[in-house]
Amino acid sequence: MAQASGPASDGFIAADFEHAASGIHYRITEEAGKVWLSYQREDFARQLDGREELKYFLGSGRRGRTYLFERDGYWFESPINWYAKKQVWDMTPHYLEAREMPLTLPVDPGCLHCHASGAAGALPDARNHYAGAPFATGGITCEACHGDGSAHVASGGKARMLNLDALEPVQRDSVCLNCHLEGQAGVNRLGKKIEDFRPGENLFDYALYFVYRSENGSGGRATSQYEALLKSACKRKSGDKLTCTTCHDPHGSPPEEKRVEFYRQRCLGCHSGAAFAKNHHAENRDCTACHMARPPSNDIAHEQVTDHWIRKRVSQERLPLATSGELVTVGGMAASDRDLGVAYAQMAARGDEQAGMRAMALLRRAEAETNGAAGDHELHAQLGFLEQIDGKSAEAAEEYKRALAADEFDALAAGDLALIEVRERNVREAIKLWSSVVEHDPTQVKAGMNLALTECATGDREGAERVLARVVEFSPDDQEARRFEAEMKSGGKGCLAR
Repeated sequence: MAQASGPASDGFIAADFEHAASGIHYRITEEAGKVWLSYQREDFARQLDGREELKYFLGSGRRGRTYLFERDGYWFESPINWYAKKQVWDMTPHYLEAREMPLTLPVDPGCLHCHASGAAGALPDARNHYAGAPFATGGITCEACHGDGSAHVASGGKARMLNLDALEPVQRDSVCLNCHLEGQAGVNRLGKKIEDFRPGENLFDYALYFVYRSENGSGGRATSQYEALLKSACKRKSGDKLTCTTCHDPHGSPPEEKRVEFYRQRCLGCHSGAAFAKNHHAENRDCTACHMARPPSNDIAHEQVTDHWIRKRVSQERLPLATSGELVTVGGMAASDRDLGVAYAQMAARGDEQAGMRAMALLRRAEAETNGAAGDHELHAQLGFLEQIDGKSAEAAEEYKRALAADEFDALAAGDLALIEVRERNVREAIKLWSSVVEHDPTQVKAGMNLALTECATGDREGAERVLARVVEFSPDDQEARRFEAEMKSGGKGCLAR
């Protein structure tokens, strides 16, 4: 944990990797104490050549590592990752088959909260826009788990830091779960941000996590051990006595040659009968070999999931990931119509049509119950999206306007409202909305393209060229933007055709 992040030069791992699907050759090199990511494609029709200075690394290297770079105050993750289990470089998760380079992968405070100390709060206009460095100290320090240590330091160690064992179980478990709980959907409580959680508090006062009721254990997700553990006989019989630190020491891991015996002793802490300890599979002391499978992960390439369901007989086959059905909260926490509705809306965005219907009903009810849900931009933005895909443009526009009244930088609401305004021939209003999105959040490439097309179609070719230049600056491998930019520079007249 103490090595989970830091300056890129301290965590340098050389890379020389060619990605077959995109044809891009990536390299990570160190030059005079600086670390660089370079990328080239020699295909004449899609030539690419550039590099970025990598400032920080994330990931201890035990499972993997990625790097961060900055442009104009916006921070991004490298498009390639080091996967330690397979000892290979490959594309970042979800982009293994990408034919274009993803260079606008935003670094948000929630990510930094779990990999670094003193994570900075993002500026209000974009989740990856920071006034300075994204974090103060590399790695996870004592305060991440034991709270403010100023009194402890001032007293020369006499004043004790937070004793986790003295906390109520939900507060104790929250310390681990604020970084080791994922779920199918995560929903921040109204007015709360997960990165504001502090040790000693109840994580579920900040966020709720949802899974499909039909899910098998962890659902094959790499960071969902707790969901599986809750279903295990070990947890159900032990109750609050069993927690993460029952088996895991957060201050260090046993060396490889001692791992089997270390974890066997953790099992024997409960299965303590003398005869059992002596005779239960004396020929194979590795309890996990039979009871904790390690199938491939569903969401992170080249990674495995240690299945904490802890069943009698296990398979090493990949666990199926549920993609539809009824959502329930992890841990049985009570969820409001608003929170459950936002969770279903997240599932609808991934293609679950039934989830969209449920989300709309729940969010409409939540809106009515809270007298319009003033200030809840997420509720209005999600409801607007659902209304829009249901063909109810007027209702969607009103929801998007309410979302923007609550948060003027809500890119989803502004970008989708602009589409409605264009269809209603309110072109000036659409240009105004898209311009704000593009100015404040360069990851919104689609909004940039829509703005450039609209400005070109209305005769503002100079404005369109400026927008395209910004899109290509941040996304140099976006082929649609590059083709359009080339047409504009050559005097082509393809605006309306697009």
